[in-house]
Order: sequence, then structure tokens, then C-alpha cells
Amino acid sequence: MYGGDQRRMSVDNESAAKHSINMRQLVVSDPSALRHIGQNGPYMVSTEVAPNGGHSQAEAVVNYSKKLQDDLQVLGQKIKYHEDNVKYLKTLKNRLEDSILDMQVSLGKYHTTSISMMENEDPAHLKNEAETVEHILRHEKSAAGILCQLKTQHETQASDIQWTKDVVGIVATLGKVDDDNLSRLLSQYLGLETMLAIVCNTYEGVKALEAYDKEGLIDKSSGLHALGASIGRPLDGRFLVICLEHLRPYVGKYIADDPQKRLDLLKPRLPNGETPPGFLGYAVNMIRIDITNLYSISNTGQGLRETLFYNLFSNLQVYRSRENMLKALPCIANGAISLDGGMIKSPGCFSLGHKGAVDVKFPKSSERLNLPENYFETETRMKETRWKVDRTLEDIQREQTLLDHAKFNFETKKREFVQFLADSSSYAAPPRYPPGRVSTPR
Repeated sequence: MYGGDQRRMSVDNESAAKHSINMRQLVVSDPSALRHIGQNGPYMVSTEVAPNGGHSQAEAVVNYSKKLQDDLQVLGQKIKYHEDNVKYLKTLKNRLEDSILDMQVSLGKYHTTSISMMENEDPAHLKNEAETVEHILRHEKSAAGILCQLKTQHETQASDIQWTKDVVGIVATLGKVDDDNLSRLLSQYLGLETMLAIVCNTYEGVKALEAYDKEGLIDKSSGLHALGASIGRPLDGRFLVICLEHLRPYVGKYIADDPQKRLDLLKPRLPNGETPPGFLGYAVNMIRIDITNLYSISNTGQGLRETLFYNLFSNLQVYRSRENMLKALPCIANGAISLDGGMIKSPGCFSLGHKGAVDVKFPKSSERLNLPENYFETETRMKETRWKVDRTLEDIQREQTLLDHAKFNFETKKREFVQFLADSSSYAAPPRYPPGRVSTPR
């Protein structure tokens, strides 16, 4: 029995000594099988006597050695899993960036042509925009007037003021209308305060316009108040600021293949199911927006039509005449105007009286360069691809952090394994046989 026990211990110890680590052979078979490796702690090898009388030290050494190797294999699988992810994400980023370059090249010819045409732009169109700015400047002590003067007469100073970079513009300058009469009506519907409102991209930009001291009073040494004083136009009274970041945007569909990205709003219906006579469309779709503001102007990736102008006009309906508008009352949910001066601000709220003059209104639009058929589609894809590149960079950074953590855990576990092998070497030493009982290998 003794000789048999010794031979069994010899075999077990040889088995323990043969266990080794080869990281090159670790492969990921099933990433979902990765399990959490707990914190390293002191290991213990039992020295109890087995029920059959044999010693269990060698068995404990083998079992714990096997556990440490399993832990190392799991961590090796984690390392390879995250290495593969980082490699894939970097390849994806390069492919997306190449795609952006291709799209920029395809649009480059248009941009070059556009610049040359802008140099020879219709003088009447430029005059129309200049008139709008001129009317805004007449409101000397207004926030809109200060910003317009800053951009037209103090351009160098404007580029040095960081918070002005968050300002998108003044409502009256951010859209154009094809018809002078419609422009006047829409401007009257919004009112002078809204037409002179400053549009900011983020709430941080809004806060930068006006600061307050500890008593809650306006700090006139910062923001628009300081700017107005510096250019000889002290700010007086209240002013309206619109923050794109906090607006609830339109979430429906768009009119297919429409270069102006107009909203696909359902036409109003009378109780008999027919569209009201004289209905011309929705005001939000009658605003023409420059290409620069048509796509991804807000941090949410949307343009001014579905953010700013949708919130200003909502489903405001436009009719040919006041008579048409009044007959359509049952299907007017958000207000309406008519080209002959009729105005319903909201259901049950009528604006009466003469149309009157309006000094600040939307400039009249002009015919622009004919764009390639797929221009807007390409530009939208390019903006979406840039967004994907940003997200991919974030994913790479996250995967790299996980990879570094897995490598650190692996090295810690490997040191523990090496130390265990060293400390347990006494259990793996060749057994000593009593005199006269030494076996002779066959």
C-alpha cells in the first residue's frame, strides 16, 4: 500500500509540474463566457489527511494550480476580446474618415462654383438683407442692434469674444420669404420682440449674455451689457433669447427630395374630409433657410426649420383670404393668417385692425444656384458620418481603458501564479523511499 501511495503521489506531482502558461495559445471561443476574477488574496494549501489515509497536499496543489491557470486563461480571453475590438474600431474610424474625404471631394466643385456666384450675387438680394440689418440697427439700445453693429462694424472685436461663437443670429436674419406681403404678415404674427430675439445654440451661450452679482442685480461689466457700453450702445430694457438646445424639435417626416427640407405636415381637413378652400400651406415651410443653417445647426444635429421656426410657427396655416380662413375655423388648431391681413393668433383669439407697417421683417429670398440632385443627400450623409467618427473615437477610448484594465489584472494574476509555483515546489519534490524499498524503473 505504501509503495502504491508513493507512486500515486509521484504521478500527481509530475502532473502539477507540467502545468505551464503559453499566452500565444489563448483564443477567444465565447466572449460571453468571460467571468469576473475576484481580488487576489492569500492562498492556502490544505494539509489534511484524506479519508483513505493518503495525504491531500499534492491534490490541493494541482487543484489550486488549475484554478489559477483558468483565471489566467479567462483574463487572456478578455485581453484578446478587447484587442480585437480596438483593432476593429480603428479600422472603422479610418474607413469613415476616408468616406468623409470622398464626399468632400464630390461637393468641392459646387463649393468652388458657389463662391464665384456669390461674388456676382443679385444686388437686389443683397440690398434686401442689408435693409433688414439696417432696420435692426435703428433699435440702438436693443440686444439685437448691439450684436448687428458688432458683426458689421467691429468684426475683429467680435472674433475675440468667445461667447459670441455660440450665437447663431437674430431671428429676422435667419430666414427669408419669397413675398414681401407674406414677410410682413409673418413678422407681425411673431411681433417685434421675437423678430429681434437672439438665437443661441446652447444654454451656456445664453448665460454668457448676462451675468448677475450676489444681490441678483445685472452685472453690467460682462456679457452684452459690457459689449454695448464698449461700442457706445448701452443696452436698455429686456430682450428675448431663444436656446436651440432647450427647444422641442419636430420629430416627423420631411417632404421627399425637397432641397429646403420642408416638413411633411398633414393638410387640414374639414368635417367633410376635404382640404379648406384657399389653404396655401404652413408658415414654417414658407421660410427659406440658407444652406449653412438647413442642416445640423443645433447640437442635436437638426436644422433651424425643425427647431427654431417650428417652435415659432408650429402649425400656423396660411390662407388666400380672410373669408377662406374664417370658413376653415373648425380645422385651425394653432392659428392662421391670410394674405389680405387676417390673423388668428390661436383658437378663439383674433387679431383685428389694419395691417400697418413693419420695420423689421424677413428679407426677400432670391433664386439660388441650382444644386446637384444629390447635394443635400450627400451633405446629410457627411454630417452623419462625422457624428459616427466622434462616437467611434469614444468607443475606442472606452475599449482601450478596458484592455488596459484586463492586462493589469492578468499581470497581477500571473505574479500570483508564479509565486504559488515557487511556494508549492516542496510538495512537488521527488519522494524519498525507505532503504531497501527503492523502485527500479523498468
